[in-house]
Amino acid sequence: MRRLPSYHYGPDNPRHLVRHVAGSRSASNNLRDLRPLTPWAWGALAPTKFLALTACGASVIFGLVWLWVLVMPLAFLDPEYPSWHAKQILLAKCDLGDTVILGDSRAATAMMPVRWQSQATNLAVGGGEPIEAFAVLTRAMRCPALPDRVILSFDAVHFTQPDLFWERTVRFGLVNANEVATLRAISQALGDQSIYAPRGADSLPSWLRDTIYRVRFPSLYFTSLMKSGLLLRWPRNEAMLRASLDSRGQYFFGTASGSHTVAAEGHLRAFRPLPVLAWYFNLILEQLDARGIPAVFIAVPINEATARQVSPDVHSAFRAWLGEYEARYRGFRVAGDVMPFWPDAYFGDGFAHLNPGGATLFSDRLGRCLDTVILTSACIQRLQAAPPKTQNETQ
Repeated sequence: MRRLPSYHYGPDNPRHLVRHVAGSRSASNNLRDLRPLTPWAWGALAPTKFLALTACGASVIFGLVWLWVLVMPLAFLDPEYPSWHAKQILLAKCDLGDTVILGDSRAATAMMPVRWQSQATNLAVGGGEPIEAFAVLTRAMRCPALPDRVILSFDAVHFTQPDLFWERTVRFGLVNANEVATLRAISQALGDQSIYAPRGADSLPSWLRDTIYRVRFPSLYFTSLMKSGLLLRWPRNEAMLRASLDSRGQYFFGTASGSHTVAAEGHLRAFRPLPVLAWYFNLILEQLDARGIPAVFIAVPINEATARQVSPDVHSAFRAWLGEYEARYRGFRVAGDVMPFWPDAYFGDGFAHLNPGGATLFSDRLGRCLDTVILTSACIQRLQAAPPKTQNETQ
């Protein structure tokens, strides 16, 4: 019978340890032969060299992230970005049609050009104020074929309060460095820093902050990059971009089957337009008037819950303020009510955005008015008249 060895291969076996040490010496001799090939890997790095290598590696990574921010915004930016980008594409192609829509998110939702017989383009954006509308109009006016008509549609709040200029307009690249500089100069001249000054004290000099936004410094997009995992939003954003192009700029926000939430107008105690927003609104009308392009102000309905809370003074002051521009510019007029309201069932969120059913009904009514030879206030008033509260009543 063959005798088994009196030892086993384990950590407590003396012969195993001897062999291991011997093997280690052999391996060490082999590795010593490789030292001339990689001297930096064996010797201790001086602190200065270590810091230099660390800084170099960090710079490369930071540069790649920065390049990603500049080149691939669809991969990581917020879900609303593709709709803004679609409007920029339509502008770049000068694919405007006969009617251009400028305004805020309610107009972006409620006006569906693909349901109209005449060609139109919805260039309204979420949080849009006269600043964004003027930036879009400036680009549209460079096109060889200008629109026959411009629809303006803003709620009262987008004349009285700052909204998403830095969070959306600048981050999404809708305005360039010159336009930000113009806003800075006008804000200083008017003594109204409400839009130009960012929310929160970042303690940065204004020129440095402007530069950071202009070059799209990666830190501005950190939250979006982390939430998206650098590229996880890409498929969804690509699909949203195609949908926005197909709808000629129209897109939805809330899609619920009703909302009883009181929107911002219900909390306004007085209508006091900000000087800087009034300046840009006047500039829009001035540019359109100079080119002989008629502009019509058409308000999108708010939900009934908000309408019940709106102060009559706010409503009358808003209408009177727009009337001053009607008197100043022959090509501008307000059609219909400035704060119409519809039943809550037609709204999809707490910001009084029409849901798909409400937007379809509003667009179909507006399309019939646009098809008439003359867009009359009477037609817009019929458009804005509250529809039945339920589908059963409609039938």
